[in-house]
Amino acid sequence: MNVRDKGNRERRFHLHLLPRSVLSVLLALVLLGCALANQQTRPANPIASPKSSVSTGPDERSSDRIARPTSEPYSGSLSIFEDPKREERLQVNRVMDVLAIKSGSTVADVGAGSGWFTVRAAKRVGSTGLVYAVEINGEYLKHIDKRSREENLSNIRTILGKADDPLLPEKSVDAVLLLKTYHEISEPVRWLRRLRPSMREGARLGIIDRTGKGDDHGVDQETVVKEAQRAGFVLVEQHDFVKPDEMDYFLVFRVR
Repeated sequence: MNVRDKGNRERRFHLHLLPRSVLSVLLALVLLGCALANQQTRPANPIASPKSSVSTGPDERSSDRIARPTSEPYSGSLSIFEDPKREERLQVNRVMDVLAIKSGSTVADVGAGSGWFTVRAAKRVGSTGLVYAVEINGEYLKHIDKRSREENLSNIRTILGKADDPLLPEKSVDAVLLLKTYHEISEPVRWLRRLRPSMREGARLGIIDRTGKGDDHGVDQETVVKEAQRAGFVLVEQHDFVKPDEMDYFLVFRVR
């Protein structure tokens, strides 16, 4: 074999290998690109998928639930609250004395209804005080707004609350009264827990209700005390002067 034949044979050999070499190089470049792209999109420390969890915050505790019936909130005529003998039977001025409601106090009337207690508290606290009328019934609040204008009481503010939250401003009140309302609160422990931030140091919570089974527009006082304790309140006084038939009771609490 001469030199020319040998050279031609080597060139044909290299030409035969060239496509395979190019393919190998291209394949290597593709694999390298994929590896680099994967490295850029994958975090160094993989983040676990978020897991659903039940909140353990003070407002969402499962232990706030109660296993007893409650009454449907009253939605009838407001005239029922305006019985002329009601003030005498409830001894409302004595109630305000027990709750230390005086000139300059800020008071919350929860379940305000017609505003029967709201206007009496507004007159007691005077122009330097304030009364929040809290209701879940918007029509009742419209009535209270109208009544406060007619009676020239500019120290009344209405709040449309929720079934489990009075929505009172933080550290805003010196006294709170639930007058024949507690038995209608469907989530009383949660409601009370959400009330606590609105109470100033030394503020008093008064609950006036009647003995009952929960779904008969009444609830026994032992149940109220236990539920209030679960929400962080402590019983400081109890009275039975609010009605002579001893069906009604008056409990006074403070934040523990």
